[in-house]
Amino acid sequence: MRPLAIVFVLAVLAAPLAAVAQQGRALPRLGMLLTGTPADTAQSRELDALTKKLGELGWVEGRTLAVETRWATNADSLPGLAADLVRLGVDIILTPGPEATIAAKTATSAVPIVMIGSTDPRAVGAAGLARPGGNVTGLTIGQPELVTEKRLGLLKETLPGVSRVAILWDVKPVKGSDRTALLSAPARSLKLQLQHLDVTSADFDGAFTTAKKAGAGAVMLVESPRTVVNRWRIADLGLKHRLPVMSQFSRLVEAGGLISYGPDLSDLFGRAASYIDKILKGAKPVDLPIEQPTKFELVFNLKTAKALGLTIPPSLLQRADQVIE
Repeated sequence: MRPLAIVFVLAVLAAPLAAVAQQGRALPRLGMLLTGTPADTAQSRELDALTKKLGELGWVEGRTLAVETRWATNADSLPGLAADLVRLGVDIILTPGPEATIAAKTATSAVPIVMIGSTDPRAVGAAGLARPGGNVTGLTIGQPELVTEKRLGLLKETLPGVSRVAILWDVKPVKGSDRTALLSAPARSLKLQLQHLDVTSADFDGAFTTAKKAGAGAVMLVESPRTVVNRWRIADLGLKHRLPVMSQFSRLVEAGGLISYGPDLSDLFGRAASYIDKILKGAKPVDLPIEQPTKFELVFNLKTAKALGLTIPPSLLQRADQVIE
C-alpha cells in the first residue's frame, strides 16, 4: 500500500476515535447561585435570556455545557452553597446579587466569578471597573449615587405629598462603610426624611407597623434574596398599611408593589452570557472589564395605585416602560 494511502486510512480510522474521545471528555461546568426556589418565577425571564444567549454562543445545557444550580432563600445560606459549587469543581460561577458574589469570592480566589448586580465592585472583591483584578468580573447595576438619586426622585414625583420614607434593609453593611450615606444627600435635596428599618430577621410585619406609626408615607425596598422570596407578602403589607412600596426591580411591582426603577435584569443576564462564553474559551476575569447597565426600566402597577387611592401623574405613565393594569 502506498504511503499516502496508509495515511488516508489511518486518518479515516482516527476520526471516529477522536469523536469518541471528544464525547467522553467532561463538559465544562457552570455553577449558578440563584435567589428563590426552583418553583419560583422570580428570575424566569432573566434565566430565559441567559439560556437563549448562551445557546446562540454554542453553549447548550447537557450537550456542550453542564449546569449546577443552587438556590438561596436568604443570604445566610449563600456561603455554604458557594462552597458546595467550588467542591464540585465548577469552571465558572454566576452570581446575581452582591451577597452571592461575596459568598463566592469568599469560597474561592481561583474559580472565575461572573457577577450581576453589585453597585460597588470593590465591595465584592474587585479592584475597579476597567481592571477588576482577581477572579471577579461581570456587570454592575449602575452608579449607586445616580441610581439612588433617580429612584428617590421618581418616588417623590409619584407621591408629591410624601415627606417621610421608610427604607427596608435586608443587606448587611460592608465593614467600614455607611450603607445609608448614598441616600442622605438626595433625600435632603428632595426634603425627605428617611427612616431606616432592618428586616434581616424577616420581620416584615413589624417593619411596616413601625413605619406606619412613625408617619412614613411610602416604603423603599433594598432588595435581597429574602425580600425577593417574600415579595408577595411585602406587597400585601403595603396594601394593608396603605403604604406605597417602591423597589429596584419590576418583580415586586408584578407582585403588587407600586413602582420600580432599575436596570433591565433580562438584559444584564443576556450580557453575562458573553462573559461566560469568553471565560470558558480561555479568557481571564482580570482581562474583562466590569460593565455598567445600559437599559433601565420604570414600571408602575395601576391596580395597586387604585387600591391605595392614588393617581399616577400622566407624565410619569408616558415615560414608563411597563404599566401593569
